[in-house]
Amino acid sequence: MLPWKRVIRPLAALLLAAAVTLPAAASAQAANAPRSGWNDWSCKPSAAHPRPVVLVHGTLGNSVDNWLGLAPYLKHRGYCVFSLDYGQLPGVPFFHGLGPVEKSAEQLDAYVDDVLAATGAAEADIVGHSQGGMMPRYYVKFLGGADEVNALVGIAPSNHGTTLNGLTKLLPFFPGAEDLLSKATPALADQIAGSAFLTKLNAGGDTVPGVRYTVIATRYDQVVTPYRSAYLSGPNVRNVLLQDLCPIDLSEHLAIGLFDRIAFHEVANALDPAHAKRTTCASVFH
Repeated sequence: MLPWKRVIRPLAALLLAAAVTLPAAASAQAANAPRSGWNDWSCKPSAAHPRPVVLVHGTLGNSVDNWLGLAPYLKHRGYCVFSLDYGQLPGVPFFHGLGPVEKSAEQLDAYVDDVLAATGAAEADIVGHSQGGMMPRYYVKFLGGADEVNALVGIAPSNHGTTLNGLTKLLPFFPGAEDLLSKATPALADQIAGSAFLTKLNAGGDTVPGVRYTVIATRYDQVVTPYRSAYLSGPNVRNVLLQDLCPIDLSEHLAIGLFDRIAFHEVANALDPAHAKRTTCASVFH
């Protein structure tokens, strides 16, 4: 095996971990999502929660596995909740979010249009994990999403990419490695710190007017590194460190999006700031 392949394969595996959720048993779970109360296209938002919530999975995730914790949590609190699959590659079932991020943003644009048409709402709120917290910013900034999105909540989002603790800086030393990554799994290349995609996305500022942004990060993130690269700058931004809410919370990149109820509690606060309740370690019981 060529030396650069020894590096590129673990590199890809680490980036893919950005949103590895539960095993591929997702296929069996997919049919159960509507029965669990989300992706119910007959749902009409209430006066208390007038906007539908669109959940956006991360790299190598899908519309079910990434949200087996958060979707029921929000549905139980009275929200109309929807989730989409995006970034599919030919011949790769269940594990999505691998295609070019710009194309994935176009899929999100079309999906939000469908959600708004079905629910009759004027705007939606978006909650995304990892790539799913970053990719919607392209939709908001370049595809007219600012007129359709009230709030964007990113859980460990790759807003400014990742260095994978410095591993990505080794890519230029292995001829062909960057091209291989870009061609085989474009979304992985797009999320490397300093990529052309991220340079375009973040040029001229991280935010656009009219949208509220919340970032929930964890100090123990081993995928989006450094973890502060998840943070945004600009008006209407709230950056939250999970360990400031609960110092003993050890959740890393996957756990914060999959089952951390402290993070979920803060998501609920971000969706309904007028009725926000202080998030603490005890929020795991709420």
